[in-house]
Amino acid sequence: MAVMRSANPALNSKTFTGLPSVNTDPMTLQGTVNKTAVLLICVVATAAWTWNQATAGENIGPSIAIGAIGGFVAAMVTVFKKNWAPVTAPIYALLEGLVIGGLSATLESRFPGIAMQAAGLTFGTLFCLLLAYSSGMIRVSENFKLGVFAATGGIMLVYLVSMILGFFGHTIPYIHGSGAIGIGFSLLVVGIAAMNLVLDFDFIESAAQYGAPKYMEWYGAFGLMVTLIWLYIEMLRLLSKLRSRR
Repeated sequence: MAVMRSANPALNSKTFTGLPSVNTDPMTLQGTVNKTAVLLICVVATAAWTWNQATAGENIGPSIAIGAIGGFVAAMVTVFKKNWAPVTAPIYALLEGLVIGGLSATLESRFPGIAMQAAGLTFGTLFCLLLAYSSGMIRVSENFKLGVFAATGGIMLVYLVSMILGFFGHTIPYIHGSGAIGIGFSLLVVGIAAMNLVLDFDFIESAAQYGAPKYMEWYGAFGLMVTLIWLYIEMLRLLSKLRSRR
C-alpha cells in the first residue's frame, strides 16, 4: 500500500524509505495513541514546571530558550533517525513543554484565562476532526493533501521571512497586529494547522496498514505532537489578538 503524504515535515511520503529492519511487531493505531498520550504527559509536566516558575517571579527566559533550541535539535534528530524516536520523541516533548509553559504563563499574565481557552480550543479541534475523519465526513484526496502542503509551506515561508526581518528591526506589516488583517491571518493559520491534523490521522492510519516497525508508533506520535503544539501556539496568538482589541 502506498504511504500517504502529510504536510507535516515529520510525516511525509518519504518517511518509510530506508527504515532500519527490525524483528518486532508492526506498528498499530492503538500503540500510536498510547505513545501520543505519553508525549502529551511529558509536555504538560514541563509546561507546568515553567508555569510555576513564572508565577513565582523567576526568570523563565533561559528555560524558553533551552526548550526552543533543544526541541528543534531533538526534532531534527528524530526526523533523520526515526528508529531513535522512542528516546528522542519524549525528549522533544519535554523540551517543548518548557516553551509552551513559558509562552502560556506570559500571555496569561496579560490575558487571564487565555491558556485554558487555547487548550480547550486545541483539544476540541483535535477531537472534532478525529471524529469527522473516523466517520468519513472528511475525505483526504490528493488535491486536499497538495493544497494543505502548499499552504503550510507558504506559512512557514512567511514566518521565516518575518524572523529574518526581525533581526534587522523590521516586521511584515499588519499580520502580527490585532487589526482585521492580523486576526484574519491568524484564523487562516489556525485552519491550516487544523487541516494538518487530518493529514496526520490519514498518514498514521496508512502507516499502520503498511506494517511499519513498532518504533514508528513513537515517530507517528511525535509527528502528531508537532502539529498539536503548533496549533496550540497559533490558538494563543489568535486569542491574544482578539482580547487585545477589547
